[in-house]
Amino acid sequence: MNKIPIGVVGLNWGRSVIRDQIVNGPASEHFELAAVCCKEADKVDACAHEFGVTPYYSFDELLRDKRIPAVGLMTGPAGRADLIRRAIEAGKHVMTTKPIEIDPDAALEVLRLARNLGRVVHLNSPTPLPSPDIRQIMDWRTELGLGRPIAARADIWSSYREQPDGSWYDDPVKCPVAPIFRLGIYLINDLIRLIGTPQAVSVMSSRLFTGRPTPDNAQLSLVFENGAIANIFSSFCVNDAQWWLSSLTLNFENGTVYRNVGPASGPNPRERPELTVVTNDRGFPRTRSVVAEGSTEDYQWSAFHRAIQGRPVEGDLTDEKVVAALRVIRAMARAEVSRQIEPV
Repeated sequence: MNKIPIGVVGLNWGRSVIRDQIVNGPASEHFELAAVCCKEADKVDACAHEFGVTPYYSFDELLRDKRIPAVGLMTGPAGRADLIRRAIEAGKHVMTTKPIEIDPDAALEVLRLARNLGRVVHLNSPTPLPSPDIRQIMDWRTELGLGRPIAARADIWSSYREQPDGSWYDDPVKCPVAPIFRLGIYLINDLIRLIGTPQAVSVMSSRLFTGRPTPDNAQLSLVFENGAIANIFSSFCVNDAQWWLSSLTLNFENGTVYRNVGPASGPNPRERPELTVVTNDRGFPRTRSVVAEGSTEDYQWSAFHRAIQGRPVEGDLTDEKVVAALRVIRAMARAEVSRQIEPV
């Protein structure tokens, strides 16, 4: 397979993406690391030396490199739409990370520009195609006649004891309701894909262990246009070695789907989610269980590679669907201040 050269911008999270995705992981089949870029010269030099690639100390310098048709943009979300715009106008395709931006209107504008220019912009949440676990839920809904979505409870947690460092994580404007914005965003995107368009939100949050001025414990409630309701709990405070499981209970009118609910029974439930559906068989519960090969958090490098080559990506998300979670986040930020239910 023809590997596409890629340069990675942002070497905090970006270094993990390089190591675990591009050099040693699933992207290695489709992409070859060609350059690294960051404002901090020591990080650039260390990465360039470790991986044997070209160092760049400015974004514009990397964009002028005609050998590199794709960039992995792993910077903070605030103002990322402008970086994407500069990349696509320079002829680059972009893989980036969640959330794509803070400003939904700026994100929508740059995604539309990308389509007009024939550039590809993908990210890991929402993924361009339904992940295997989401696809399985969609298939069960059709196959088993589960009917309308009624309600959902979704949880994701980890164990952080962070201290302020002056980054965007410390800023309540750039990082509203931090556990939801940083981790719960996956679940917001899942619920939008599975249920529909949110109509209004409310939020509660607290600070238990963090040294940051942003919260570390939070829950978000949503009501959808179709009448379904949902709750997302996200926390940095739970130390039980069951981190980032993205558990979900999704009630339909004719059944219930569970994803990673309860203690993990398999070795890698984050990468291979455990799914069960329960339906009504003449008054008795009937269950089916599967393990999905891939999760909602994965970067879809194969789809990115196909799209760059001009091959259609069946079921690709609309631009408005990509930014739908950002509209929820904007309403959530207002709700954090007002302590009221806020329209999306």
